[in-house]
Amino acid sequence: MSDLIETRLVTLDAHLGSTSTDVIKYLAQQITQAGRAASAAELAEHALAREAKTATGVPGGIAIPHCRSAAVTVPTLAMARLGTPVDFGAKDGPADLVFFIAAPEGADKEHLKLLSKLARALVKKPFTAALRAARSNEEIVALVSEVLSDAPAAPAAPAAAPAATARPKIVAVTACPTGIAHTYMAADSLAQAAEELGIDFAVETQGSSGSKPLDPALITQADAVIFAVDVDVRDQSRFAGKPVIQVPVKRGVDEPEKLLKDALAAAKDPAARKVPAGNETASERSTDSASEGFGAGLKRALLTGVSYMIPFVAGGGLLIALGFLLGGYAITDAADQYLTENTLFNLPEAGLLAYLGAVAFKIGGLSMGFLVPALGGYIAYAYADRPGIAPGFTAGAVAGFMGAGFIGGIVGGVIAGLACRWINSWTVPRWLRGLMPVVIVPLLGSIIASGLMFLFLGGPIAQLTEALNGWLAGMSGTAAAILGLVLGLMMAIDLGGPINKVAYSFAVAGLGAGSVAENPAPLMIMAAVMAAGMVPPLAMALATAVSPKLFTGAERENGKAAWLLGAAFISEGAIPFAAADPLRVIPASMVGAGVTGSLIMSFDVLSQAPHGGIFVFFAMDSTWPMFLVATVIGTLVSAALVIILKKYVRKAPARAAEEAKAAA
Repeated sequence: MSDLIETRLVTLDAHLGSTSTDVIKYLAQQITQAGRAASAAELAEHALAREAKTATGVPGGIAIPHCRSAAVTVPTLAMARLGTPVDFGAKDGPADLVFFIAAPEGADKEHLKLLSKLARALVKKPFTAALRAARSNEEIVALVSEVLSDAPAAPAAPAAAPAATARPKIVAVTACPTGIAHTYMAADSLAQAAEELGIDFAVETQGSSGSKPLDPALITQADAVIFAVDVDVRDQSRFAGKPVIQVPVKRGVDEPEKLLKDALAAAKDPAARKVPAGNETASERSTDSASEGFGAGLKRALLTGVSYMIPFVAGGGLLIALGFLLGGYAITDAADQYLTENTLFNLPEAGLLAYLGAVAFKIGGLSMGFLVPALGGYIAYAYADRPGIAPGFTAGAVAGFMGAGFIGGIVGGVIAGLACRWINSWTVPRWLRGLMPVVIVPLLGSIIASGLMFLFLGGPIAQLTEALNGWLAGMSGTAAAILGLVLGLMMAIDLGGPINKVAYSFAVAGLGAGSVAENPAPLMIMAAVMAAGMVPPLAMALATAVSPKLFTGAERENGKAAWLLGAAFISEGAIPFAAADPLRVIPASMVGAGVTGSLIMSFDVLSQAPHGGIFVFFAMDSTWPMFLVATVIGTLVSAALVIILKKYVRKAPARAAEEAKAAA
């Protein structure tokens, strides 16, 4: 497949520098000069970012730097045989064969399959020996093209061995973030090692070019499973109950024999870690919740609860806003009457729009009603997996019934999760094990958590919640402006991270108690949080438009998208800028967001919708023009600051030198 590699993309026996960065930048320049990428600096930047996550050196003196990049216009391989080997992080020493795999962001599956075939071929010694012996660029291109044309699409799973041989059986899943190189190299390395060790082996590669799931019969027969992954394993519950070895994907390339031996040992060890039932996230699976500290466990559980709660809040809040748009603000009092006394064929006097507004408002209200139960349920889920969901939801519902609100949902969810985890740790007879997750754990967990809420905790927490609501309702002037400032700073400090989520959760928790006439403070807080969260992406979009030379090509493209993301209150639109330059982007974003939050509270702006940005202006009554004014002011402040900082505040010398090389 000579369309992926050509002679001018091959460099033989040259000295390209002393570091992997030097080699990557050289190859990025070669690709750009060949007309296959728009910007060498941008391509090198993306490849180096991938290199920073996991070193791409593999055993045998080989390195495969790779990335997807918007700068790449044609899927490309660039190859260098180094006269002076360079360290790419492999355990056995520096690399003399370097293949740079550059894929466009939207590369089609056929090209991705070819790129993956090359990665697999590089673990085969005859191929690498031929590359080292080649005398010309044309010979290299011919060798690579032959491999891309003939290499099998996937490592063949050996046929089932006769029962009499009693060969051990191992299955594996390999996956890396890019899904081009390490995914397939790990699969082939494990397959080769398994053949040498006499192990029946099958592997599922969850890569960019698609994934063919393992035969369920092979999983059932397997003695153990290996997850060599840097991302989530899709449909992990297929492997539930199997002894598991889970490691980063690069270890599948570097230490395949050791991993297989570890898996065999786990298969014989009754105490070995097993794949749990359910579909946990990678971060949850990597944490042994039984042994982590209480603080770390609580933080993980709270973030899990909030992440599952937000869809209820966002969807419900937008439907409530739609109800206001269609039926006016009087819909809050008329919705129940319309829905009980009228139908689509017996419309109220107010007409069709008012009736549809009542429908949207009621659906949204019912969705918002799940806020506290969902929070409690998924906090418990984070502690105890699926058996904790029902007790957590129930404890959250009890908190809502008693007026304990958001705080009660957190407390109930934590108690439910810890109780269910403790009950699940009991040693019970085999005949009772099947009943534990579906009957015993949910039943006893609900009794413990909800019982404690009713008997001891619900009343005091309800009083605390009422006092907090009273304090917010009486807030005005300087106190309100300071609260808006703090919330704005929290929204911008980590752009969708834990601190941002705390501020957002605090705002949405008060929506149920807020009202335009009697208790507007929670609605002001919601408006402050939403407007402040819009500022960072809008500011970055404005800065890239005003001073494009201060930003890379990728950042300028991200800036175009950030206009819409910011307008829709998606703070994460600023993350690419913050990741590339955190010490200048984040402080600038915080200042502007803090100004906006303070102005919103000072202007008494209200929002009855928890999400949507400027697209839910109709949920802000007559105050929406001031919402826009505060957001624009904060955006101008942040944009001006980030431009000034980028022009006049210098980076550390090492970073500056590195970027200067990239721009050269």
